[in-house]
Amino acid sequence: MTLVEWAEAVRRELELTGTEPLGKEDVDRVLDLAKDAAHSVARPAAPLTTYLLGIAVGRGADPVRAAEVLSRLALSHKDDS
Repeated sequence: MTLVEWAEAVRRELELTGTEPLGKEDVDRVLDLAKDAAHSVARPAAPLTTYLLGIAVGRGADPVRAAEVLSRLALSHKDDS
């Protein structure tokens, strides 16, 4: 099972009707954000940050813009370490 297929299975299971299926670029965006948070902040920051991204997107934030902002935030934290 690919990650895109997994995302679709989760979307169906959570009955996220009325939403577009996730494509590879969406999955890659989330994984890149998780990587930035894990490597620049702390490993546990990865799931927390992506969860918060999901909340923001669910409330209407643009997923591309929100992920960029959070990646920048995580990467700037690395410079503070």
